[in-house]
Amino acid sequence: MPSACILIPGATIRLSGERLIVVTPDDETGHGLKREIPLRDLERLIISEHVQITSQALGAVLTALIPVSLLDNNGDFLGSFLPPTNAHAQSRLHQYQRTLQPDFTRLISSRIASAKLYNQRRVLQRLNASRRSDAKFNADDTAAELPSDSEPLAPTITSSSHPELDRTLSWLDAAFSSIRASHSIDEIRGYEGATTARYFSAWARFLPENFPFERRSTRPPKNAVNSCISFAATILYNEMVAFLHSHGLDPSLGCLHTPENGRWSLALDLIEPFRPALVEALALDLFSHKILNSDCFEHRDNGVFLNDIGRRKFFLQYERRMERHFMSELVGHRTTLRQQLEQQSMTYKMALETPDKFEPFVMN
Repeated sequence: MPSACILIPGATIRLSGERLIVVTPDDETGHGLKREIPLRDLERLIISEHVQITSQALGAVLTALIPVSLLDNNGDFLGSFLPPTNAHAQSRLHQYQRTLQPDFTRLISSRIASAKLYNQRRVLQRLNASRRSDAKFNADDTAAELPSDSEPLAPTITSSSHPELDRTLSWLDAAFSSIRASHSIDEIRGYEGATTARYFSAWARFLPENFPFERRSTRPPKNAVNSCISFAATILYNEMVAFLHSHGLDPSLGCLHTPENGRWSLALDLIEPFRPALVEALALDLFSHKILNSDCFEHRDNGVFLNDIGRRKFFLQYERRMERHFMSELVGHRTTLRQQLEQQSMTYKMALETPDKFEPFVMN
C-alpha cells in the first residue's frame, strides 16, 4: 500500500505498535469501520481536514520517513508534514545560483515544454488509434527518451478519419521548432500555453457527451471534468513537492514557472510532462469507463467538486495508474509513473551540475 488516503469526515487515526489504526464514525448500525495499516507498507499518507490524527501516530509516520498531505473539503492542498532530511546546503546553494542563470532556466524550460508537447501529441495519437481500432487506451504503458534536436521530435502522422485531428497534430508538430528557437522563457511560456489550449480542444472530443469540456477552469472548477483534472494535478503536485524535499532541493525555485511566494514553482515545472500521461489520461478513463458519474460530484461554492464517493473512486484509480509497471526505454528496465516522478527530481538535481543531463519524462 504505497499510499493511504483517509478522507471520511470524523475518522480518527491512532498508533498501535507498528500499525496505524483508522476508525470511522459509527454508521446507521452503530458500528464504525476499523482498518489497520502497517507502517512498513506505507509510503505516503493523505488526509482531509476533517480527519483526526494523534500526535503519536503523526510522530511514528514522520519517523518512518512518510510524508503527510492535508487537503481541505474542496480537495485543495492545505499543507504537509515532511520527514526531516539530511542537510543539503551545497545542493541548495548551487540550485539558487543556477536559478539566476538565464541560459540554464531557458534550457530547462524548453525541455519541459517540449516534453509536455510531445506527450500531449502522443496522447492524441493513441486516442485516435484507439477510436479506429476500438483498442483500450492506456496512456502510461511505456516511456522513452526525448529525441535530440537532430531527430524528429514526433512520430509521423498516421492517417485518420478525422481531418480536424490531423490538422491539430500537424499544428502541434510544428510547435516543436518554435519552442526550441525561443530566445526567452516568456516566449516558451507563450508557446506552451497555446499548444496546451489546442491540445485540450482536441482531447475534449473524446469525452462522453454527458461530460462536456470547453476549457480549463480552476478555483473553482466549473464542471466535473475540470474538477477531476484539478484534483489529480493537486495530488501529483504534492507528491513532487515531497520528492524534491527528500532529495534536498528547494521546490519553490522554478524555471518555467516564475518563483513566487505561496507556491512550489519547481514542482509545477517538473510535473508538466506527466500531466498528459497521468492527469488527462486518468480523467478520460474515469469518465469514458463510467467509473465516475454525476453522483460522484457536488455543486457548491460556485463550482463543481468531487464528493466523498467520487474521491474514493478517484484515489483507487489514481493509485493503480501510478503503480502500474511498464517497460521504460529511458531507464532500460520496468518502472512505474511514481518511480519516474521521483527520478525526475533526481535528474533535475544532476542537471545542476550538468544541464544537458536533464531529460524530462516522455511517452513512447
